[in-house]
This record gives sequence, structure tokens and C-alpha cells, in this order.
Amino acid sequence: MAAVAAAAGRLRRAFGRSCPWQPFSTKSSPPHGAAVRDAFLSFFRDRHGHRLVPSASVRPRGDPSLLFVNAGMNQFKPIFLGTVDPRSEMAGFRRVANSQKCVRAGGRHNDLDDVGRDVLHHTFFEMLGNWAFGGEYFKEEACSMAWELLTQVYGIPEDRLWVSYFGGDSKTGLDPDLETRDIWLGLGVPASRMLSFGLQENFWEMGDTGPCGPCTEIHYDLAGGVGAPQLVELWNLVFMQHNREADGSLQPLPQQHVDTGMGLERLVAVLQGKRSTYDTDFFSPLLHAIHQGCGVPPYSGRVGAADEGRIDTAYRVIADHIRTLSVCIADGVSPGMSGAPLVLRRILRRAVRFSTEVLRAPPGFLGSLVPVVVETLGAAYPELQKNSDKIASLVSEDEAAFLGSLQRGQRIIDRTIKRLAPSDLFPAEVAWSLSLSGNLGIPLDLVELMLEEKGVQLDTAGLEQLARKDAQHQAQHLSPEPVQEEGLCLDVHTLEELHRQGVPPTDDSPKYNYSLGSSGDYEFDVCEAQVLQLYSEAGTAVASVGAGQRCGLLLDRTNFYAEQGGQASDRGYLVRTGQQDVLFPVARAQVCGGFILHEAVALEGLQVGDQVQLHVDKAWRMGCMVKHTATHLLNWALRRVLGPTIEQRGSHLNPERLRFDVATQTPLTTEQLRTVESYVQEAVEQDKPVYMEEVPLAHTASIPGLRSLDEVYPDPVRVVSVGVPVAHALAPASQAALQTSVELCCGTHLLRTGAVGDLAIIGERQLVKGITRLLAITGEQAQQAREMGQSLSQEVEAARERLSQGSQDLPEAHRLSKDIGRLTEVIDSAVMPQWQRQELQTTLKILQRRANTAIRKLEKGQAAEKSQELLKRHSEGPLIVDTVSAETLSVLVKVVREVCKQAPSMSVLLLSPQPTGSILCACQVAQGATPTFTAEAWALAVCSHMGGKAWGSQVVAQGHGHTADLEAALGTARAYALKQL
Repeated sequence: MAAVAAAAGRLRRAFGRSCPWQPFSTKSSPPHGAAVRDAFLSFFRDRHGHRLVPSASVRPRGDPSLLFVNAGMNQFKPIFLGTVDPRSEMAGFRRVANSQKCVRAGGRHNDLDDVGRDVLHHTFFEMLGNWAFGGEYFKEEACSMAWELLTQVYGIPEDRLWVSYFGGDSKTGLDPDLETRDIWLGLGVPASRMLSFGLQENFWEMGDTGPCGPCTEIHYDLAGGVGAPQLVELWNLVFMQHNREADGSLQPLPQQHVDTGMGLERLVAVLQGKRSTYDTDFFSPLLHAIHQGCGVPPYSGRVGAADEGRIDTAYRVIADHIRTLSVCIADGVSPGMSGAPLVLRRILRRAVRFSTEVLRAPPGFLGSLVPVVVETLGAAYPELQKNSDKIASLVSEDEAAFLGSLQRGQRIIDRTIKRLAPSDLFPAEVAWSLSLSGNLGIPLDLVELMLEEKGVQLDTAGLEQLARKDAQHQAQHLSPEPVQEEGLCLDVHTLEELHRQGVPPTDDSPKYNYSLGSSGDYEFDVCEAQVLQLYSEAGTAVASVGAGQRCGLLLDRTNFYAEQGGQASDRGYLVRTGQQDVLFPVARAQVCGGFILHEAVALEGLQVGDQVQLHVDKAWRMGCMVKHTATHLLNWALRRVLGPTIEQRGSHLNPERLRFDVATQTPLTTEQLRTVESYVQEAVEQDKPVYMEEVPLAHTASIPGLRSLDEVYPDPVRVVSVGVPVAHALAPASQAALQTSVELCCGTHLLRTGAVGDLAIIGERQLVKGITRLLAITGEQAQQAREMGQSLSQEVEAARERLSQGSQDLPEAHRLSKDIGRLTEVIDSAVMPQWQRQELQTTLKILQRRANTAIRKLEKGQAAEKSQELLKRHSEGPLIVDTVSAETLSVLVKVVREVCKQAPSMSVLLLSPQPTGSILCACQVAQGATPTFTAEAWALAVCSHMGGKAWGSQVVAQGHGHTADLEAALGTARAYALKQL
């Protein structure tokens, strides 16, 4: 109590002694944002007994549905879903509060494109929240606490606050949340400041299925009673009291929860009397630092046409993005090429563009802002202080790497626009070649923005077509089965003509010209080459190609790896020597009889004899190198676990994943899979050097343990050895190839194993008897797979604990059985370590059997109890037609069977109304009543009357329907039976 009182006192002193709320007074000193956060946490901890929990990382753990944590409730999902590990600390949470770091960029919730355009949106923000789990408290307490904090601690005048509540929904049959309305009325909120809304505004759902419920929102009136209200949402209080079932129906939750969220930045803006969050002290130090570092006019909050030169837009973009970058990197998400890292890369490059092109910032400027972020947020989130140098270094490195591409991209755009007629659309191929999916790594949204500023429209239809093709291409690479891509190919006649002309085979040795820099980054040399021959899409040799044409190029030399040996082709681009501002995207390279054919798009004219420079896509090549070296380590680990006699039967790899076929007598066991992974991880952690050298083929003929495939190798042949120099590995008395990975291989590899990061085998199946196919991923993807496995393992353990506790409640037993089934389906298809999948699948089969046995036992008990009640009411006569409460059709059938077992001379039909409005039906006819009186016909007559259907046999049948007149349905049942009897 003392701490919260002190915090409240500091806030009130900040507002001014004469009045607890002076939001627009220039005399008062508004509270600092950090004090507002502290007061929230102190209030819930000290006055209302909440446990303070740290913010979760913005990197979701074991939740593939999210790119980033985007709400305070994300970390508590296991509690809401009933899957929390009973041994975990979280299982003991009852009432908690925190301030959660949130990122809304990419995915379903995406504010990235709006940041800078207005004064409202952010990609990073803090969410203040309090939670009550398992019915610890519910609506009345949650509303009272919120009202107390806002009006008494923060001192917001009550007449500036409005509330909204759920007004019901006639289509779904949901009643208005009058309980919440009445609570607000009791707290003194007049009906005139209360609003009711429907499902979209005031009913919260976690997803298509799962916990959900009505919510109530507290709004602040910016107008202050002058003119029409200008409401901004401050706080959302969600009352989870329903569960959305797979069939769309809503069932009551066995345990209710409270989940609230309030944006800290917006709250601080209100308390500091600001119309924009960018005007608060969370942003003012950053805006001042930007002003000082760039020498542009101070930030003035302009938007739209009023923002001449887009200066204030750039201020907002940079201030927001550097906060997001700092928080994400501190939490282990670095700019990359897929998923959340790709979104972060877009954010960084968007910030670089605005800082350099709009504000004319000096090189390294973004990195210089990191200490300002740490100063404003580091006390609340110590990981920022701990990783400050790393964050600044990463930001500065990527900024420097991108600046050259950005400037070059601008020149390409300018050059292309000069060639366009006033009404022409900007070519989709050029935009694509500039993009992250193309070659220069400029985000497409940034390309569109750069064109928008120049008043030029992009060919969006053409761009969508290219995006679809790229998606199909990516899907093929993600497929566990290799797909033969259609493309240009040189037929036997073309090859014969090349030989006749004396055209030499392509020198592709430059593909091995790369090195490992001192910073740990790989550097790939540019290759100078000459165009020897051009081919049209139809495969015809031509002397030149025009702009927009797809073509094939033969060069005298190349640094592109052409698809062979199971490794995917490189991609990248080429430029004419001396003309760096025209890119020719190269989609793939393939080997045709010793010649390397490059498939490209000519964005301008190209002709035989042109001198060109080739640039491989570094990220793509790195992905292939990682997977290829990982493939060698996997091959070595398999031999170590299964024995030296096992043989590779094929492999295929691309930047996303690798596939490896191995000859085995039996499928790999769970323990073997786990051990193979551990051996690979050990070699990766040791960061062993990878040696590559060409040697005469004869020198490799009798080396024990040397790995090779049943194919023709060139002479000399390239040898790849992990941890041992090639000369030592091939020495006559050497046993090195038995101890480490030594293979004949023409692929491109890492120079040290550490860059693999991690390897997880995520799939295993028998192709044919004796051949097993393994699928594996590496690096960040492998880490995410492990996190997914850990998360699902906790869910299985939670299900085991629920089952061990037992339940006399049949609905709960059915819920548990369904949860186990759902969990089984998720684990069957999840990207997770295969050994762990097999372990959990085995466990779940046992749990499912136990759950089904428990259900049958409970149903049998209920059936016996209800049958006795029925027999007491119907002690005489040949017929029982009645209603009975039963949770499922299975229970109803068991009741009917039990009655007929006790009274074999009776024919029985029972109806059971359900909460969803449907009517269940089950019946059995007495011995000797058939064939004139059958159960199936009896059930069909009754269910047809109710507009439903029925099925069964002559003796026992069941069905369902809908009716508002239950007595009429019972009358139909009696009349039909009596007529037959």
C-alpha cells in the first residue's frame, strides 16, 4: 500500500497541487512515462495483490501462428487453453500484472505501412495488463480496479471517461452483457456515457476455436465536453467465459479468466496532455537526437500535404523503427531472410531510406540512436542495456550494407522512369529485381513508396503475377519431394552446334571464389565474363535480345552454381560492365553438356559479345552452403550411429531445408534420431574448419571410410573434409575418413561448421523397403522447431496431469478427450524434431485410450443412474417415451440399452434437448417386437418430424433434429409405437 500511495503521490504532485488533473495546463509538470508504468505495476502489486511477471520476449516461443508477440496475453495462452505444464511456475499464476513489449508488423496485425503517415501508429509499443486466472476475480473486481486506477491514481476526471460494453448478437443468440453495464452504472458512470456494440467491437476471440467472451472498453474524450466527443480507447477488459467449439457453437468455460490490455504510450499521451504519442517523453529524446544528428528543422508533427519534404514523416518512421529494432535485436531477433527476421530487415531498410534520402543523415546515424532508446527503455527492460553494443553494431552493419543498394536502386528507378511515356506503368520486372525477393534487397513497399513520391504508378498486376510465380517456386523448394522445374534447355543438336563452332565448356571454377571475413560474414567475388551465345525462350540461338525478353545466356565463365549433385541452383543478377544501373535478374543456372546456361530477364537490350559482371544472391547461396555442409555432417552422424555399412541413396537441398535418403534395414528408432542430431550439434558447436581441395581421382580409390555416391566424378575430383586437412585425410595410412566427414563433392560449402547453427530432423518416412527419407532444417528454423517441440511437450504433460487427476464430470472428460485428439493432430503435422514427435505420439496414444476408458466408465455410471430413475417413473406398460438429460448421443444410447436390459419387454425412445437447440434421439424395441416394429423406422419417424435424420438397426437406432415443441415430438413417438404394437 505504501508503494502505490507513494507512486500516486508522485503522479499527483506532477499534475500540480491545486488540482489532481490539469491535462492541458502549461503550469503543471506532467508525469514521466516511466512513472506512469511504475504506478500501474505498483497499484496492482501492492493494492490488489497481483504478482508482477516480466515481459516475455517479442520472439514467440513455440507459437508458429505469430511472427512477433503482439499482445500481453500471448505468454499466458497455455493457461487460457488449459495446456499449461502443471509443474511450471505459470501453473500457479492466479492474479498477475506486467508491461509487455509488443510488435505489430507483418502477419495478421500489421501497422508497418501506416507508421509515419499519421501520428498514431507504431510497430513497437508497450501493453500494460492485469490478469485473473481460474475465476480468481471477474467482471466486478476488474472494472472496479480499472476505474480506481484511472480516476484515483492517475487522476483522470470521471467526466472525460466513456465505456462500451457488449450489446449482444441476435444471429448467434448471445445476450447483451447487462452485468457489465450494471457494474459501470454502480461505479457512477452515467448511461449517457455508455455505448453498446456488437461482436466486432466488444466480443473478443482468441482464434477460430478456443476461449472467448465479451469485452468492455474504457475510452477517453479528447474534446473534454466541448462539441462532439472525440474518443480514443484507453483500456480493453476481456471476460473469457465461453469456449468456441470446432462446430462454431459456444460452451461455458469451466474456469473464467480476465485479460486486460492498455497501451502505455497512449495512456501517457493522455496524462501528458498530448494529442500524439510522438509528443510524449518516450519519443521526444529520440526526436531531439534526430534533429541534432541530421540538422533538419525540429519535429513539428505535420502530416499529409502539410508535411513538405516529408520531414516529419521521416522523424516518426525513424523514431518508431529504431525502438522496434533495438527491442527485437535485444530479444534475439536479427534482420534476416525469412519470417520475423525478414520483417525486421524491412523495418531497418525502411528506416535507412528515410534517414538518408529524406533527412540526409550521415552514415552510421541509425546506430547512434540506439543509446537513446536504451536510455528511455533500459530501466524497464534490462536486456536493452545488456545488448546495447550488439544492437548498435548490427544496425550499423546492415545500414552500411544497404546504403549502396539503396543508392543504386534509386539510380535504376530514375533511369527506368526516363524511358517511360507519361502514362506508362513502372515495369514489374524492374521493381521485382530491386526487391528483397529479387537482388538489391529493397523492400517492395519501399519501392512503391519511392515511385509514389515521383508520381509514377507501378504495374501491380504484373508484380502480383511475379509474386505468384515466386511463391510457386518457393513451394517447390519447400516440398519434401523434388520437383522438376521447367526451363530453357539445350538439346543435343544445339550442343553439337556449339562443339562444331569450337565453343569451350563454361569455366565455373569462380563459384568457389569466396572467403570468410574477419566479422564472420562471407564475401563472394564478382565474376567478369563475356556473352558467348544467347537463346530465346523457344531455345533458338539469337544474336541479341530486347527489353523484357526472357532468355538463356552462355558465358565463357561463371560464379553461379548450376543445379547438380542435389544442390539447388544459385540465383542472382548480372550487369553489363560499365553500366551498373541496369540489372538482368538470373533465376537459375543449369548444366547442359558441360555448358552452364543462365536463365535471365533482359530489362534492356543484350547481345552476343557483351562483357558482363555476375553477382550471386548472397543470402540464397549462404542458405545452400549451410544445408550442404549440414548434409555432410548428417551423413557422417548416420554412419556413426547406424554403422559404416549404411549408404546414401540420394539427397536434395535448397536454402530452406535438406532431404537425405539412406539405405537402412529398418526405420530409425526414436533414440537413434535423437543421437544423430546430437552428433551433428556437437560438430557444429566445435566450429570445425571445412577443407576443400581438388585431387587426382586415383588418390581417392582406396581410402577407408571415404563417402561417395554411385556416379561418375570428374578427374581431378573435389574432396570436402570436416576438421581434417584433405592431404592428411587422404594419406595412405590415415583413418580420418572413419572418424569425420570426408566426401567427394563438387558443391559449395561453409568454411567452418559453426554457421550451421543447429540441425533438426523434422521428418522421416520409408520410401520403399530398405530406404529411409529424412527431412532436416538448420539454424533459426531448427531452433524454432525445438521450441515448438518443447511447447507441445508441455501441452502433453498438462493433458497427462489432467487425466491423472480424474474427473467425475462427463463434459470435462469429453473436453479432455477432444483436447488429446486435437493435440495429436497438431503434433502429427508440426515442424518439430522427429524423435520428439514419435515420443509424444506414443504418449498420446496411451492417454487417448485412458481418456476413452474414463468416458465409457462415466457414461456407464450415468446410464445406470438415469435408467433407474426412468424405471421408477414407468414401472408398467410396454412402452417408455420420455425426455432425459444427456450430454452426448453416446450417453443417451447407453441409457436406452440399460433400461431395456432391466426391462426386456419394454420398447424405449428417449429425447434429450441440448444447449445448442438440437434434440438427440435414441430408441430400442422390445424383444419379439421386430420385424413389424423396428427401431430404425421408429427413430426415423420421430426425427423426420423434428426436421432431422436417423440411423441404426432393427433393434437399436439413434438420430437428432430440432423442434420448439418437444411434446409434439414425444406424441409422434408414442403414436407411432402404439400403432405398430
